[in-house]
Amino acid sequence: MREMTPARRRRTVNNTIAVAVSAVMVFPVYWMLATALKQRGSILSAVPQFFPWPLSLDNFRRALDKPHFWVFVRNSLTVTVSSVVLSLVIALFAAIAIARFRFAGRRAVLVILVLVQMVPAAAMVIPVYLMLRSIGALDLVPGLILTYMTFVLPFTIWTLRGFVEGVPVELEEAALVDGCGRFQMYVRVLLPLLMPGIVATSIFAFVNAWDDYLFAYVIMKSQSNYTLPVWLVSFKTAESVDYGAMIAASTIFSLPVLVFFLLVQRRLVGGMTSGAVKG
Repeated sequence: MREMTPARRRRTVNNTIAVAVSAVMVFPVYWMLATALKQRGSILSAVPQFFPWPLSLDNFRRALDKPHFWVFVRNSLTVTVSSVVLSLVIALFAAIAIARFRFAGRRAVLVILVLVQMVPAAAMVIPVYLMLRSIGALDLVPGLILTYMTFVLPFTIWTLRGFVEGVPVELEEAALVDGCGRFQMYVRVLLPLLMPGIVATSIFAFVNAWDDYLFAYVIMKSQSNYTLPVWLVSFKTAESVDYGAMIAASTIFSLPVLVFFLLVQRRLVGGMTSGAVKG
């Protein structure tokens, strides 16, 4: 048998490490799905059951039978999509202004963006609550959207600013010379080149709004305005915890994030070169 070369041996070791790390990262997801498909009496068994059999959808059935489930789905989608879209629009204009224009207080804005990101979200619960109460936005979906935008915008602006600065100014100047207006130049040249940054920040904004429990629970008082993270807590009562239904609900709750990532991940690569070639 031919002896492995050092390069091939190194590649084999690297691949083995990559597979091992991937397995460790994927296992919790597999365990969540496997547990959700177990029969109710098998979940708390002292002997781990790595391959659930027979498969059961009873946990999913109990999760979906919870009252107001579709109302919570609607609220989560409304809040999340609105936060993502509004944050990206505002952040895109702000990033272009910071990266391409020189104005008084520009450095101060950059410092503030960094400082705001360092503040823990939990420390802002009371100030946010008081501010929303003062403008009459408590227990309202727009108030929750505004709250999520407050925490997403600094990161989004900072990230998009880096992408804008990475685009050569010569491309924009060439488009203007060729007859494009400034708005056309932004749409046809700059926007496609910024697509990787837009996708990356949209994923961050989506996950931030979709996963939040603290602000949704504090700001929303009416059950009709609750979101899915609050729904997940309803499986735990003072008497017991329905682990099977809770894990099934967590599986359902994770699906939109996975679907959203699969829908936009191609743009991470495709947007890096589109728009850079003159048609």
